Amino acid sequence: MRKPELAAAIAEKADLSKEQANRALNAILDEITQALSRKDTVTLVGFGTFMQRHRGARTGKNPQTGEPVKIKASNTVAFKPGKGLKDSVN
Repeated sequence: MRKPELAAAIAEKADLSKEQANRALNAILDEITQALSRKDTVTLVGFGTFMQRHRGARTGKNPQTGEPVKIKASNTVAFKPGKGLKDSVN
């Protein structure tokens, strides 16, 4: 499912126009993004938790040549699914 399809599903379930649902979805995603950039975690009870994680510098390998490559430290986003989401998938 892509973002426009998700917005259409929200519009149908929440009795909103597609434009209103798209604005609401964009607002939610923007707030999650801003919270993660501030190093806050975002917990949606029953769904899961988004958190920022730090990856340390490490040595990788170039798959074409096999030579070692230095990979810089970086931040990434992790998602830990909640019990409700895990149960609905299994």
